[in-house]
Amino acid sequence: MNEQHPSPFRYTEDSDHPGWHRWEMVDSTRFNATLGPIAVRIDDGIARVRMDPTRRHSNLRDHVHGGALLGFMDVAVFAAARAFGIAAGGSSTIDLSAQFVAGADAARPIEARIELLRETGRLFFVRGLIAQDTGSEWTTCASFTCTARKPSAAR
Repeated sequence: MNEQHPSPFRYTEDSDHPGWHRWEMVDSTRFNATLGPIAVRIDDGIARVRMDPTRRHSNLRDHVHGGALLGFMDVAVFAAARAFGIAAGGSSTIDLSAQFVAGADAARPIEARIELLRETGRLFFVRGLIAQDTGSEWTTCASFTCTARKPSAAR
């Protein structure tokens, strides 16, 4: 029997950020919800995925904790996939490689800029940068690549 399940994510126009979509977990007890609602848009073929860090995402230097950045990278890949039109709910990360370049101020939004490199029937491949607007320029905080497996068809 193939039952239809409601999506575990909301993907709606973001009234707080015109031109952006809001991507968030329906179930607030899941890990993704710890990052808060995420804003997503496509500009010139690049997915821009924004997060507003809070104190719980910070380390003792008041930077975004490396673990929070890694979690954001992973979640941003799937928010970007949704914006690219890939049915990514239920997908899984196969590989995520990250390089930390500079600290990210925990009091300012961070943005993942993600490029879809290739999509096959079962996989998709992306690369991205985490950047932050410092007020006078954008600073690259981290870079990453990811391979993800699309969800299996219902049996």
